[in-house]
Order: sequence, then C-alpha cells, then structure tokens
Amino acid sequence: MATAATTTTINIATRVTLRRLALLVGALALVGLTFWAGRASAVSQPSMESALGHLEQAKAALERAEHNKGGFRAKALHLTSEAIVAVREGIAVGNK
Repeated sequence: MATAATTTTINIATRVTLRRLALLVGALALVGLTFWAGRASAVSQPSMESALGHLEQAKAALERAEHNKGGFRAKALHLTSEAIVAVREGIAVGNK
C-alpha cells in the first residue's frame, strides 16, 4: 500500500512531467506559428529568384575571365553587380 509521502512524490513528479510536456508543446507551437507567419509574408517569386541566381553565376564567370577585353569585362561586371542589386530590391518590394 502506498504511503502519503509516496503519493505526494508521485503527484509532484507527474506535475513536473506535465509542465515539461506543456512547455514543449507550447515551444513547438510557437516555432510552427513563426514558420507559418514567415512563409505567409514572403511571396514566392521564382522568376526573380531564378534571375538572381543567373546573374550571380554570370558575375562569377566574369570575375574568372581574363582581363584583356578592352574594358568591356569590367563594364559588364559593373552592370551585372547593379542588376543583382536591382533584382534584390525588386524581391524585397515584392515581399512587402
């Protein structure tokens, strides 16, 4: 037969376990809501994101190219960098 002390210890352990479980469920719910809110506010822009990736690849290729292009490589690199900035700004405006 259980004594009063044993029953009290079991009740305290159960309460501690339930508190931990409630905190875990609350934390998971908070993470889920945060993720959902972030996805809801960000508009999918696959064409702009694709363009950004292509521009970044083009910039990397231009950086690897030899410098004997009469200044056109440098000009293309500059214009590509400006285009990257413009696309990023467009994505930011589209996400508002």
